[in-house]
Amino acid sequence: MTTTLHQQIQQFYDASSGLWEQIWGEHMHHGYYGADGQQKKERRQAQIDLIEELLTWATVTHASDILDVGCGIGGSSLYLAEKFGATATGITLSPVQANRARDRAQEARITAHFQVADALNMPFAENSFDLVWSLESGEHMPDKAKFLQECYRVLKPGGTFIMATWCHRATSQTPLTPDEKSHLEDIYRVYCLPHVISLPEYEQIAQEIGFKSLRTEDWSTAVAPFWDIVIDSAFNWDAIVGLIRSGWTTIQAALSLGLMQRGYQRGLIKFGLLCGQK
Repeated sequence: MTTTLHQQIQQFYDASSGLWEQIWGEHMHHGYYGADGQQKKERRQAQIDLIEELLTWATVTHASDILDVGCGIGGSSLYLAEKFGATATGITLSPVQANRARDRAQEARITAHFQVADALNMPFAENSFDLVWSLESGEHMPDKAKFLQECYRVLKPGGTFIMATWCHRATSQTPLTPDEKSHLEDIYRVYCLPHVISLPEYEQIAQEIGFKSLRTEDWSTAVAPFWDIVIDSAFNWDAIVGLIRSGWTTIQAALSLGLMQRGYQRGLIKFGLLCGQK
């Protein structure tokens, strides 16, 4: 990653992760509201349901060594480690997140290790993990091909890679309009993203790298209600006080939640899934 982008992502999550945990809990990702997006459920349960639905979709029933790429404060890592009785390793660019994830693992007495590392240059040997998990981190990667290549490299033969990431709509038939590009640029600026690509582009990259049994799916409808719920909960008194303490970048992100909401509504933003084996 470029140093500037690396620093922007680190600073964004260093500043905002404590507030997110205080207001919304340990899972820093979308929730699942049924295939049609109509199921009513508590937000944290929806986030847990997303993890379970991803595992079901990818037909993962066991794992022993798990890598969580972009682990946040360890929400998915600890959940998966406990579910499978596995050892989990999580990487993040944020020292604040890594430290909090370690504390949470110790408190829960779950075998998990967390460190600050770049997903484009992972400090792990080839064939190290039987499950590589990336839940909403791919959008931060400036080199999507290098990211998938690294995930493939550290995956054990026969192991499974699961990725869920922000995408833009497919452009094979209709290119992005100037207005859509402007909308995406606003999202990039607020959430420290270099760029996103479409799900078919991810699939093509994964095929070229050598992933087998590739599958993709668009879950945009199932997760889009998450942003409505976050917006509704973002402006209570505790959240407002926390935002002020967290600084301008976090405040800007909160004020810009509607960018993602409108992106889903207009069909520009997509929640893309990809799984494959080595």
